Amino acid sequence: MAAVLGLTDLFATANRVVGQQHPNSVRTLRISHWKDGGRVHDTMPEATTAPAVLIVPPTLGQPIPREVAMAEAPWLRARHADGATLASICTGAFVLGETGLLDGRTITTHWTFDHAMHERFPKIRLDLDRMVIEDGDLITGGGAMSWVDVGLKIVDRILGPDTMIQTARTLLVDPPHREQRYYSGFAPNLSHGDAAVLKVQHWLESSGAKEVELSRLVAESGLEGRTFLRRFKKATGLTTTDYIQRLRMRTARELLQFGTKNVDQIAWEVGYNDPGAFRKVFLRIVGLSPAEYRRRFHV
Repeated sequence: MAAVLGLTDLFATANRVVGQQHPNSVRTLRISHWKDGGRVHDTMPEATTAPAVLIVPPTLGQPIPREVAMAEAPWLRARHADGATLASICTGAFVLGETGLLDGRTITTHWTFDHAMHERFPKIRLDLDRMVIEDGDLITGGGAMSWVDVGLKIVDRILGPDTMIQTARTLLVDPPHREQRYYSGFAPNLSHGDAAVLKVQHWLESSGAKEVELSRLVAESGLEGRTFLRRFKKATGLTTTDYIQRLRMRTARELLQFGTKNVDQIAWEVGYNDPGAFRKVFLRIVGLSPAEYRRRFHV
């Protein structure tokens, strides 16, 4: 409900901004709420136009069950066929997924639902680093609060960048440029069913992923080298190098957020002899430098 009511207020604010910027403008946003294929709220009930954008809000907790989502899919497909842009917030992407319109497209949702989305919709490409992905007729937002970013993207698209910027200023929020990876942790897949790979994952967790050599990983798995690399990538979705780097960056984020050690000391503690290399990997994975991350999130 926060997304539904928040977007309603955001779009109403954008309409007020348009009225202030362009008093003679007739271009405003008609805001409506829909349930079971019918309008239950409408700021312009006398109008007869169809929606230009339909936004599926998130659920609290787990994604909406498949059978419930499937019931909404035909109506959403029909509106899309009529020319509407479809958008989703967080787990709302699971509803859009049932339409089949996301197959082969790159979308985002909350990063904790990575595996659930892949299992339910294997043809969808996920980019969970990004808070919002705007791809023509589809707009998807990451976390439950990404409705702010998605809403401002829609204002930008329909009413223009000046109105979007002023709306953001009025609401005291940043224009949409955040990335989900600033906030997301690393939650590796441990439910893939490959006991040999799981054994290595548990060993990496217990050892802190320090001073790791491929030969040691292979030995821990009990597999032949090439077989291990192939099965590790299949089970986790990551190469061993990327997996280890993400484990180390998870630890580094905690140290930056809650500790007092400097960046060079943290680099050494998580397994890097070269602080410069640590900084490059941190920036690539997190999207911020270690110093900027500490400034934003230090407790």
